[in-house]
Amino acid sequence: MSDVQSDPEWIPHGLDLQKQVVEFVKVPRETFCAPGFLFDYEPPDPTGRQWIPFDQIANLAVDTSPVHFIFHTAFCRSTLLARALNIPGTSIGMSEPGIIAALASAGPRVDPLVAPLVRLLGRKREGVGAVFVKPTNHANRLIGSLLKALPEARAILMSNSVSPFLQSVRKRGLMGHRWARRLYLELQRYAGLNLGMSAEEQFSMTDLQAGGVAWLLSQNLFTILASSEFGERVRTLDGDFFNENRGETIQAALGFAGIEWDQHTQGELEDHDAFADHAKLGGPVIQTEADRSTMDEIGQVEEWLALIANQIGIEIPVRQTLL
Repeated sequence: MSDVQSDPEWIPHGLDLQKQVVEFVKVPRETFCAPGFLFDYEPPDPTGRQWIPFDQIANLAVDTSPVHFIFHTAFCRSTLLARALNIPGTSIGMSEPGIIAALASAGPRVDPLVAPLVRLLGRKREGVGAVFVKPTNHANRLIGSLLKALPEARAILMSNSVSPFLQSVRKRGLMGHRWARRLYLELQRYAGLNLGMSAEEQFSMTDLQAGGVAWLLSQNLFTILASSEFGERVRTLDGDFFNENRGETIQAALGFAGIEWDQHTQGELEDHDAFADHAKLGGPVIQTEADRSTMDEIGQVEEWLALIANQIGIEIPVRQTLL
């Protein structure tokens, strides 16, 4: 426990509910800049992993930097933004640390751990004014809990239009289609809407329809959050706009978090190493176009979702407010 408390490279990673312990892993700072997700991180040797009982977590008294969040609807360049916020002398960006997914999966029984564990992600490091944490979108049910746990935290809600979202689902083949259906079921549990569809009608939806409704439920959730008690601490961002205006967007994100960024020009931020390769996989970014039948189906789903959005009275995609 003393090792974990004294070294900021130790961050919470997972939970063992049976043994009532939190898993910590030792993560070098340069790992935050690398492609991929932190929940996949494996220490190079066993000494990089420690376990601390639940009832000892509150005793880990450490200095922390401000923690802010990037919540997202998936496939909208949120990983790229998190990587690009690794700016020497300014901030750290963490892409999908495992502990937040573990908290979301464990449910209300671990609610007392949310605040202390998320603060431990923001452990103070030299030359870091803030930590931006991008959880998995499967943890979006925790948005309210996370913002309540950290009253000073701010959140960027990141999304894009439904077409690139569904194109990404299709590109991933069978597993992408399965993921879209499971996301629909997941969102219906905590952010569902009564769409007037029978169980048979829901079962009969195509995979892209189910994915489209999941995307719509996320848009509705973000719309509600933007006008909720957290509204002053929340801004929305379009992922395609970010890709076309990288330096300006990063400056806006830093400014929203109250971070001085005068020492970084837009040009310097646009030349960030994060933009040199694929944010998730590494290597070159290869652009592929969907076939005509896919685009026809997506177009039909898009029209159908627009009718539903009009009926429930929301704008889709959610209007950008970060800049």
